[in-house]
Amino acid sequence: MIEPITTPRHFPSPSARELRSQAVHRLQVGLFGLCAMLLLVGLANVITDRADQTTEAQEPVHDMVAVDAKPKKQAADPLADIGVVPAAGPTPDAAPTQSEQNDSVIAD
Repeated sequence: MIEPITTPRHFPSPSARELRSQAVHRLQVGLFGLCAMLLLVGLANVITDRADQTTEAQEPVHDMVAVDAKPKKQAADPLADIGVVPAAGPTPDAAPTQSEQNDSVIAD
């Protein structure tokens, strides 16, 4: 016959077989995760190499188009371009122009 439970019973400690089973399961999960990461990195490397080969094959066409394209002016101050802040004053020229030199000679 089964005795009635009168006092709380705690979970029995796992046996050596259960502990070994848990350790093997953790090892399997870890190795599976490691292999999955290696496969993902390898796949990313293959995709990157293929993309580099594709762009190298298209370089001559890109160079010809780049030569024909007009150079675009780089924005010096994007906030001033959209009107958020006032534009900075004009930058001083490195060398005065011919008309400025003539004006200074006439003034003297």
